[in-house]
Order: sequence, then C-alpha cells, then structure tokens
Amino acid sequence: MSTRPDKKALRQRLMAQRQSLPGRAARSAALHAALQAWLAGRPETCMGAYWPIKGEFDPLPALCHWQQEGQQQEGRQANQRRRIGLPVMDKASKTLAFHDWRPGCPMEMDAWGIPQPKGTPAIAPDLLLVPCVGYAPGGVRLGYGGGFYDRTLAALRPRPYAVGLAFACAFVADLLPEPHDAPLDAILTDCGLAWPAEAESH
Repeated sequence: MSTRPDKKALRQRLMAQRQSLPGRAARSAALHAALQAWLAGRPETCMGAYWPIKGEFDPLPALCHWQQEGQQQEGRQANQRRRIGLPVMDKASKTLAFHDWRPGCPMEMDAWGIPQPKGTPAIAPDLLLVPCVGYAPGGVRLGYGGGFYDRTLAALRPRPYAVGLAFACAFVADLLPEPHDAPLDAILTDCGLAWPAEAESH
C-alpha cells in the first residue's frame, strides 16, 4: 500500500528545485514551443492565465503570440476576440476572477505583491492556464495550498478547459488527489503533453 507524501514538505522541495533548475532557459524555451504548438489547434478565444512567480514558467509571451497570430490570420476583429485575462482575487469567496490584460495595461500589486490588472473589465475564460508546483497522472495538481484554483474551477460556469503548466521534473508519481481537488483537463511540460497521453486524447 502506498502512503500519501507529506504535501507541505513535497511542495517546499519542488519549489526549491524549480528555483535552482539547471538548464532553465532551454527548458522554458521548450515549454514555450509546446504551448504555442498546442494553442494552435485550440478553438478557444478567451484565455485565463497567470503572472509568473517563484520560478514558474512564464506563459505570457506565448499568449501574446497567440493573440497576434489571430489578428494576422483573421483581421483586426479577431484580435479583439482573442483575449487574455490575469487573476484578481475575490477576498470574500477566495476565488479568482480574470480581468483583461495586454502588455502595457495599468497594473497594481495585490495583497501578495503579485501584479494584477487595474481597472480593466472582467472576462469569462473558456481556457485556463494553471501553474503547477507538482503534477501526477490523471490531471492531479499540487499547488501552493491555498485552494484558489480548486474553488475557482468549482465555481466557474461553464467550467473552462483547465491546462496545467509545469516543468517535467515536477512529476510526482505517488501524488494522490484530495476530495476537494479539481483535476486538470491537460498538463503541458517542456517534454510536451504529459496528460492526457496521446492515445487518450483522441
């Protein structure tokens, strides 16, 4: 019988590993390429993302490329349809709302010192990019322990397609979900699509 790993200790170990990750530039470039290629085949036009902290992969350059590519392919109106949102926390519900973001838009610091859009409208993402401290088979995600994404995914209607982003070294084979954990629909790493397996995605 397997035992559950100590999530607090596991989280600290994985975060320290990510902060001192060897070959970070090459790994980030590989994940950037994997994300760009994956987005090219998706139908969604409204993207919820995150501002990277604590050594997380930065998805925003790939999303800006995705937004600009839509404009080039379909004309100026398509760029307006392809929207990017960054999270703003609702203190009462402890869930995340996503507000329109573009490079250079007004920003302010939240209670944790993370930049968030200031005064921009809320959007309803149909695809959500979620940072992972760790991940496991079945779309299991280890986050920072606050439960914000789990509550947000449980509250959003319709539920957006949720994609975890992580470096491949964050894989934890014996990580088991808690009852409140919201499984992710897919996980992308610098090695490509980690979940679902290629044969399971058709």
